Amino acid sequence: MASTNDLKNGMVLNIDGQLWAVVEFQHVKPGKGPAFVRTKLRNVESGKNVDKTFNAGTKVETATVDRRTMQYLYNDGTSFVFMDVATYDQLEVAPEILGDGANFLLENQEAIVATNEGRVLFVELPASVELVITFTEPGLAGDSATGRTKPATLETGHEIQVPLFINQGEKVKVDTRDSSYLGRVKS
Repeated sequence: MASTNDLKNGMVLNIDGQLWAVVEFQHVKPGKGPAFVRTKLRNVESGKNVDKTFNAGTKVETATVDRRTMQYLYNDGTSFVFMDVATYDQLEVAPEILGDGANFLLENQEAIVATNEGRVLFVELPASVELVITFTEPGLAGDSATGRTKPATLETGHEIQVPLFINQGEKVKVDTRDSSYLGRVKS
């Protein structure tokens, strides 16, 4: 148990049997009336966001979330297998939990896997990854000044939009949150 005065971003609360991560919080002390805490919470399993207000000093139940750095090993067809880099324990993660993150996973890549009582809650990938373009139409000289884009297939099989001057075989940096092209990687 913790008090609402102890809330921090990223803390996971157990409210009515569901796990909610604190996205934002603000202590409000109005000129008239008691102080309260305004929060924005995200459901860990569904991703749904809600706003919730607590009276200041109210006790809330916190959930123990174990965040470990794990290495992605392989996809066995039904789940993604990760290995704890400290203990070498392997953990299977369902595709629904990984979501769009599967588009950016390469073997031996590290990610943070969060669990609660042995149940995988979510997988945090780095904000950006460097991947090789395996297929795209050839670029043309002089195409660098325009803001136009073309489709390109990454080594993971995911397709993103890249500027016209990017060629097949180049390594690019990609944002894992929205699949956007961030730039070339100098080799």
